[in-house]
Amino acid sequence: MTFSPRTLALATALSAALGMLGGCATTPSGPLAEINLVALNDLHGHLEADKFTYAGVGDTSQKTVHAGGIDTLAAALQAWRRDDRELLLVGAGDMIGASPALSAMWADEPTIGALDLLGLTVTSVGNHEFDQGRIELLRQQKGGCASPRPDKACKFDSRYDGAKFHYVAANVIDANSRRPLLPPYRILEAKGVKIAFIGAVLRDTAEVVASAGIAGLQFADEAESVNRLLPELRAQGVGVFVVLLHQGGRTASEFDKQYCNDLEGDLVPVVHRLDPAIRLVISGHSHKGYLCKVGDTLVTQAQMGGHMLSRIKLVVDRKTNALVDVSARNVVMEQGAYPADPRAVTYLAKVRAKGNAELAKPVARIATPAVTRERKGSDESALGNLVADATLFAARPFGAQVAFMNTGGIRANLETGSGNVVSKGQALAVLPFGNTLTVMNLTGAQLRVLLEQQWIGDKVETRGLLQVSEGFSYAYDLRRPAGQRVIEATLNGVPLDDNASYRVAANNFIAEGGDAFPMFAKGSNRAETGVRDIDSLTAYLVRREQDLKPAGQALEQPRIRRVQ
Repeated sequence: MTFSPRTLALATALSAALGMLGGCATTPSGPLAEINLVALNDLHGHLEADKFTYAGVGDTSQKTVHAGGIDTLAAALQAWRRDDRELLLVGAGDMIGASPALSAMWADEPTIGALDLLGLTVTSVGNHEFDQGRIELLRQQKGGCASPRPDKACKFDSRYDGAKFHYVAANVIDANSRRPLLPPYRILEAKGVKIAFIGAVLRDTAEVVASAGIAGLQFADEAESVNRLLPELRAQGVGVFVVLLHQGGRTASEFDKQYCNDLEGDLVPVVHRLDPAIRLVISGHSHKGYLCKVGDTLVTQAQMGGHMLSRIKLVVDRKTNALVDVSARNVVMEQGAYPADPRAVTYLAKVRAKGNAELAKPVARIATPAVTRERKGSDESALGNLVADATLFAARPFGAQVAFMNTGGIRANLETGSGNVVSKGQALAVLPFGNTLTVMNLTGAQLRVLLEQQWIGDKVETRGLLQVSEGFSYAYDLRRPAGQRVIEATLNGVPLDDNASYRVAANNFIAEGGDAFPMFAKGSNRAETGVRDIDSLTAYLVRREQDLKPAGQALEQPRIRRVQ
């Protein structure tokens, strides 16, 4: 990823070569500076390597390797920094949140410490950085132990000093002060060149985060928020702009194809509206690996969980302070590919030593080796049903008759160990958010509207249908007009009465209207139970074992039926 001094001196030849690489080079007028970036997105607290299956350009079959883990990332970065001590590691959000138990059990403080060890300099916030609300996000940035999660904060170490890296977000606005909640950008310098890293998160963050934690925050248009900063940055001598945007796209192209032109999704119109001076967007959110061009702008993403890193090269004309070209490649972080970094090995060993004893504690025996969240052509999964049943079980003391669960809140299959016994860590992997349960009243008519809201726009393709608890079932017909697709709905075999009131349970995220289910927010006689979803799940698993009816047995009848 470095040019020789002789090549750097040959400006014209280099410009031509870069034009072939990046597709749009500018003829330099002076000496060139080469700046190396490494980008990471959607780590989600994955401190350890796991299995990763992929196929790159020219691969005839898929490969499965162990990839990721902070020890693997640290080893690669250590090797690359030997070639360039000024290499900059940057991020595109969701570094924390929806994390495995090894991080989640300590409020993701081990992951923040790991990112500091890796030398992360700046990252945009992602929607998951807001999972626990603005107060917790600011604590994680600044430090301290005053947390909405006192059972987790400052339990990994007795003190927490905050992240050394910086969160940036140009489009997250405090409604009272009308000022950004976080710095909108950070200017870093490498090879004598100032580079502005501008952060933004998807403007629909409020739809995918519990509303109570983000009260008083507004999420503005991404492109407008970024573009208005450029005059201010130019006044500070900045001529190179990189956008760290937690919004994603999708493509049929391989993760390492240079450079795809078929990127689709919500990210694309945002990039089209960015100032033409912005030639690089480092993206996240969609958990895809790609290197694509949108107009003259290179857009990258490095999958998720630390399975990949994006290596990006900026070439800057020192005389004009202008970006001559940008190129990138995605590198799979296969375990063992680089000599170990002893600091990271020691750090990971510390985290494991503190966590494994607690996470290995048995919870209960279930009926199968694993209960999966895969829907396999159906609208419901075995694990979705199980979590909905656990929610109903915990909420019955509050009068609940039916419970709903969003598929996006279930982050992993329910795995077991010897004898089909679920451990605490395996249960936490399923429900890492620490949501609490809310119970409310909805009429039969409101429940029908709620079910119809599942097909608003195209969201059902990405979020799936709500998972429903035992005793509740319905049928739908997509050939019918929107708003009239639910053709029957019953509770314990009795059709819903539009005028009757039913007691409904859900996690606090969707209960506040999250995931674009506004009907939940209209529920009356609300009770905030204070019961955490993970506690409801483990209690339910224990009760089922005690009743000699271990959870995970196959259902006799589907709860959701599509009429063909």
